[in-house]
Amino acid sequence: MVNGENLNADQQDQLLFMMLIQQHQQIGMMGLGKIKNPATDNIERDLSSAKYAIDTLNALEKFTSGNLPKELKGYLDQTLTNLRLNYADELKKGDTSDSSGEEKDSNA
Repeated sequence: MVNGENLNADQQDQLLFMMLIQQHQQIGMMGLGKIKNPATDNIERDLSSAKYAIDTLNALEKFTSGNLPKELKGYLDQTLTNLRLNYADELKKGDTSDSSGEEKDSNA
């Protein structure tokens, strides 16, 4: 495990920023039903949670524009692209088990 003991202040900040991106990536992937929720040990699809994670990372991208090292910008861009593509795929599925608040067609 990486600790910040041997890093300078800038490297520590970059590590923390990467960890923030990773946290939101995990929230997004849990919401998309791609990884287990560690609290319940179950796969739980919640598209509103995934959208929240994507929107948060979009805000980070917007407010850090021009201020990130190339590697961090690339990592953020790659993470956002991955989440967006997976989110679009999940929306296409149209499963009624999501809790995004969207009405699904149910003519029962």
